Order: sequence, then structure tokens, then C-alpha cells
Amino acid sequence: MQKDLHMSNMQYSIALTVTLVPYVIAEIPSNLLLKAIGPNLMLPAMSTLWGIVTIMQGLVHNYHNLVACRFFLGLLKANRVALFFSAASLSGAFSGLLAFAIIKMDGIGGRPGWAWIFFLKGLVTVLVGLISFIALPRSVEDSKFLNETEKELVLQQLSNDSIVSRDTQADNLNWKAAVKALALPQVWFIAGIFLFAGIITSALSLHLIPVINYCSSFTPSILLGLGYSPSRAQLMSVPPFAAAFVVTLLVSLLSDKYSHRGYSAMFSAALCIIGFAMYFKSRSFHVQYGSLFLSISGISSSGPALAMWLAKNAAPHSHQATAIAIGFISTNIGSIIATWLYSAWSHPPRYTSGTITLLVGSIMMAVLAFANILYLKQQNRKKAVIRQQMTREEEAEGLGDHSAWFIYCT
Repeated sequence: MQKDLHMSNMQYSIALTVTLVPYVIAEIPSNLLLKAIGPNLMLPAMSTLWGIVTIMQGLVHNYHNLVACRFFLGLLKANRVALFFSAASLSGAFSGLLAFAIIKMDGIGGRPGWAWIFFLKGLVTVLVGLISFIALPRSVEDSKFLNETEKELVLQQLSNDSIVSRDTQADNLNWKAAVKALALPQVWFIAGIFLFAGIITSALSLHLIPVINYCSSFTPSILLGLGYSPSRAQLMSVPPFAAAFVVTLLVSLLSDKYSHRGYSAMFSAALCIIGFAMYFKSRSFHVQYGSLFLSISGISSSGPALAMWLAKNAAPHSHQATAIAIGFISTNIGSIIATWLYSAWSHPPRYTSGTITLLVGSIMMAVLAFANILYLKQQNRKKAVIRQQMTREEEAEGLGDHSAWFIYCT
């Protein structure tokens, strides 16, 4: 694509960044408006429009067309937890298979292979978006595929997990409460983790795994170093993402069972630390390839734990929506940092400076997770003392996560 559109490296980086900027700006407003508009309308509409813009990317003829499409992709991506994240890992595995097939489509219909990637991805997204207008309910209460008993069970579980409040009024859109969420220390601890996770995710996807070859498709450079052809290398990129899918599901299930999101995040960071240490220390391409199983699994499995950690430690809804938005904003800021800094001073084939950065970032993820665990445990001890001194009825209403009966999840 870069060759066909006659883009310089600088222009290519700008095209990547343009997607992230509107995403960062729109994330908080879109999260807050989702409740008011309704997910049954907002999510299908955004998905359908996102698919249309993706298809249009396959029709661009120059750099300026691409930048315009990328801007609207980022804008529509805002507001688009274990199954979702594990599906993202699985999509990484299928993207390798898809790329293998699309390499063979180069020239069909007079379009390059990269254009067919956008056509096919966009078409599927549009179809899913249109179906969602019919299939997606506004809320649990409006769902037609659940009976009354099942609805009560789902609502009770959501309440237990602090996803919805027992007070329906507290779940209404409240901009003042949204601003107050900016003062929650636990939000910024996890936002810091998300920042480093964004740097790692972007670096893995843009630099350690792919480079752009002559036919403008994404090819795993490490696998090319093993002597595989570009198409064979694409197939070999599938196993690390498939492993990440399984690990993400397992870590998420254990995190749900024991309700220890912070420790799950630390485990994921440990996988990244081991993976990047292997990549940095070894000069064997086989060991470097093996390290991807750990680093990709680590960064993929961290997502559900971090997202739920934010959601379960913020209330009411406006706090929660803002906290989650801040987390994803931090991720995209990390992606912007990686896009510009990583490519500027970390070069193939060893990516030494970048690998050290990712190793340090993984360590910081573990450190911040541990620091947040200590902070939340301290706050829970203070709340336990308050609960011994008063009854729940004596406590003021509308305290949200500041209530002594709101127990923070560690």
C-alpha cells in the first residue's frame, strides 16, 4: 500500500496516527452517550459506518484520500470484555490466514491485494452491523431471547459485578459524576498500565511482527528470518495468536472465578517480561519466534483483566464509563508514542532499543498493578472500619465507589 500510494515513511506514520487522534477525543463522550442513545442503535450504526469507511479505504488513490478515511475510522471506532478481547486475539490468528489468501488475490479486478483486505473486512462489518440493528436489544430487560427468570439472573450478576447499580437513578447520564471520576487514583494506576500496554501492542503489531514487503502485504519479519516465503510466513503467524486466544480465555475465566483482576494483570505482564527477555537475549530465530507465544499471549490476556478492573472499581455508571474511556484513551496514546518513537530509533533486525523499551514497559505494568492492589487493599481496610461504626442506612446516598459498602476488587 505504501508503495502504491507513493507514501513516504513520514506520511505512513501520519496515516496511522490520524486514526488514533479522533479515537482519543471521542472515547469519553461516546461512552457516556451510549447509555442515553442505547447500544441497540449506537453500536450497529457505528459498526455499519465503520465498515463502509473500511471499504472506501480499498478505493483510495493517494495519501490524502487515505488520511481522510483513517480519520473517520478512528472517530467511528470509539466505543466499539473476556470474549471480546480473546476474539481480538483470534482475529489476529485469522488475519494471518486471510493475508495468505489475499496475497493470491493481488491484481483481481484490477485492485492490489491490500485493497481486497479492506473490501472483505468492510463488507463483513457492514453485514454484521445491519444484522445488529435487528438482533441487538437495548438492554437486558428488552431482550427477546431471555425469559423473565434469566433476565433477573443476568441483572443480578451484573449488579454483583458492579456493572450496573442497584439504584437505577445512579445509572443515568451524569456529567458531573463523570468529571469526578478523573480524581480516582485507581483509574490512573490502571490508565498507566494501559499506556504501556498500548505501546507494547502497537510495537508488536507494527514492528516486531510485520514489515511491508514488495506486494504491500504485512509479513512477519521474524518468520522471514527463518527462511520462510512471505506466504508461508503469514501462515506461521497464526499459532502465536491462536495460543493468545486460549490463554486469554483461561486467564479471564480464572480472574472471574477468584475475582483477582490485579493478580491476573500481573501474570499477563510476567508473560510479556519473559517473552521480551527471550527475544532480547537470544539470537536464535527459533527462540525469538517462540518468544512471540509469550509476549502476544501476555499482552492479549491483560486486556480483559484491566478493563474489568476499571469497571468493578468505579461507580455509578458515569464514573464507570469515564474510567473505562480513560483506560482506552491511554492505550491509544501509547500506540501514538510507539508509532513515532519506536520506528525512529529502533531498527531491524534486532530492534534492540525497542525490545528494551518493551521489556521495561512490561515491568512497569507489573509494578503499577501491584501498587494499585496495595492502594485498593488499604482503602478496603478503611471502609471495613467505617462499616463497624455505622449501618448502611446511616450512610449518605449516592456515594458510588466511595461508599463503605463498595468493596474494591483487587
